[in-house]
Amino acid sequence: MRFHPVAHPILTPTEAKAFEQSLFNGDEAAEWLAMQKAGSAIGREIIADFPARVEWPARPRILVLVGKGHNGGDALLAAQKLLTHFANSSADLLFLAPEKDLRPLTARAYREFTYIAGERGKIVSLTEVETQTYDVWLDGVFGFQFHAPVEERMRGVFRRLEKIPVGLRAAVDLPSGLGDEAALRADFTYATGSVKSLVLAPEHRAKVGRVRYLDLGFFRERSAGEGARLLCHETLDTLRQWRDPDGDKRSYGHLFVIAGSRNFPGAAMMATKAALESGAGLLTAFVPESLLPAYAAQVPEAMWVGCPETESGGISLEALHLVRERAERAKAFVIGPGMGREPETLAFIKEVLKTVDLPAVIDADALQPDIVTKGSKPRIVTPHAGEFKRLAGENKSAEDYARQTGVVTVLKGVPTRITDGTTSYLSMAGSPVLARGGSGDMLSGMTGTLLAQDPENPLGAAATAAFWHGTAAEAWARTSGETAVRSTQLLDFLSKVIRTPRVS
Repeated sequence: MRFHPVAHPILTPTEAKAFEQSLFNGDEAAEWLAMQKAGSAIGREIIADFPARVEWPARPRILVLVGKGHNGGDALLAAQKLLTHFANSSADLLFLAPEKDLRPLTARAYREFTYIAGERGKIVSLTEVETQTYDVWLDGVFGFQFHAPVEERMRGVFRRLEKIPVGLRAAVDLPSGLGDEAALRADFTYATGSVKSLVLAPEHRAKVGRVRYLDLGFFRERSAGEGARLLCHETLDTLRQWRDPDGDKRSYGHLFVIAGSRNFPGAAMMATKAALESGAGLLTAFVPESLLPAYAAQVPEAMWVGCPETESGGISLEALHLVRERAERAKAFVIGPGMGREPETLAFIKEVLKTVDLPAVIDADALQPDIVTKGSKPRIVTPHAGEFKRLAGENKSAEDYARQTGVVTVLKGVPTRITDGTTSYLSMAGSPVLARGGSGDMLSGMTGTLLAQDPENPLGAAATAAFWHGTAAEAWARTSGETAVRSTQLLDFLSKVIRTPRVS
């Protein structure tokens, strides 16, 4: 199996303007088709995202903030999608530019909206809006060609709008006024066609909320470009292929998971379960011997090896021979989750990486500067921001670190950055539902499984695993919410997201 990440460029506003001009070349019919696709995609994603907070009400109320440009048209068509989906919904339209100034396609979207909405859609004033509450608002005031600052009259309007109670604030492409402190705040930014660099800038995180990339098919016949690229849903297509009818368990990789301690027993179990759920053909788990009976009873699909322990319950250096004598059976290994930082356990980890001639995924307690570069086979590290600082220091980027060490780096965050120092991918897939203990252990297990299936392609395996993990988290949150859940419930959605490809 070979993993091929599919990714699209991140454009500056200037690049996006030039790109769309070259793409459409004045063809109004093509632009209208793109606007229809954008509006439908935004509406569809809002329908799916809203239940991550609360269930949809019986009579959803929508506020559409309409500017004169194409973002206003996208917002109107998205509202039309919501009205079509929810028979008892209604929409208020607040025009923030005179109706006579609407661009032709935005005026066309308004005419189509009024035809579909009928009495369920009406134009309202700002004063009327201030007396209402809404389930959703659609911000289509300014597009990506906006240049700060927001003029004073509009700043006052934005301040008043920010006080209105709204369940989900959706921005079309990017929040209106982004780059100015007066910009409207979004819970979700639905980036249509391409992602603009402004929405990924760290200083804008509080305004853009969660970013969803809605691929409209602009890049299918084009080069992905240079620089960091954004992973898209075709990345998971390799996982959707038919399995070889002549394949057996050895065809899908034999993975070792070396993990756990008495102090952190759950990490090994979560990494192991995730590795199995993500398709490992064979899995051998090395854990402290005191944990073995309970683990083997819970997960009989794995082959369990009990390891000698330190006094504190970590894996001792004496266990090295157990890994070495079985190493020829495996294609890759995961090491680190829940192992603790006892000196003897860290010495064991270092010796495994030095002497076991296999590709490895290194996580958690094994993420130590003098450990991760040991050995000659491909290495993948999966740090969060704090662990990365420990590895690389204060001012080094993931690209710099990967380039200098030769280690594929998966820097978890918003977005997650996956790089080998030359090629870099960003994954916007994910949800705050992952902000709980154990989610990283499961990513390690998933990454290990894919690495065991494609051991010469650590970047492809790492990027595919990170995107799969994040996409499953989105589906999980949409089904169960972000709060009252347990980490291992993520595993229930790994199959779901590869069996139901995202609609374009």
